[in-house]
Amino acid sequence: MNEEIIIAGFGGQGVLSMGKILAYSGVMQDMEVSWMPSYGPEMRGGTANVTVILSDSRISSPILKMYDTAIILNQQSMDKFEPFVKPGGVLVYDGNGITRHPERKDIQVYRVDAAEEAARMQSPKTFNMIVLGGYLKIKPLVSLDNVMLGLKKSLPERHHRLLPMNQAAIERGGEIIYKVEA
Repeated sequence: MNEEIIIAGFGGQGVLSMGKILAYSGVMQDMEVSWMPSYGPEMRGGTANVTVILSDSRISSPILKMYDTAIILNQQSMDKFEPFVKPGGVLVYDGNGITRHPERKDIQVYRVDAAEEAARMQSPKTFNMIVLGGYLKIKPLVSLDNVMLGLKKSLPERHHRLLPMNQAAIERGGEIIYKVEA
């Protein structure tokens, strides 16, 4: 097993956190893991992406040109990363702010309206956990128990009271994701 993932969006959407939680979850499952963030100097509002590799064998390089999965959270990232999903790969996206939807026919496309759902749940900070839950429904590479351990490890202790809300968001993401037929 070797899963090469790019998660991309704006700073402040929880892109890097989502990648870190996936990476920690992989570590909890004794996987080889790579987590490589990239972001502009603006932080919030600027572009941000993270490459995560989860593997059952050694990872030779964290630098990738093509991805098994792209998780896309804004139009700029859609334009930039859609072409770099491997044929037969997966693209998961949040529809909020997307004006040009994925066009490729040689990949599987899934949509999770996480921004809308986070607003409905009155917890905008769980947006990224809804997206993560949708992704894990499609590709259950790590267990929910290990995701929760990874989340606990990445959250400061003062925020551990938010773990149940985040777990509910992850579960909800798995319920609302759907495949977009070409």
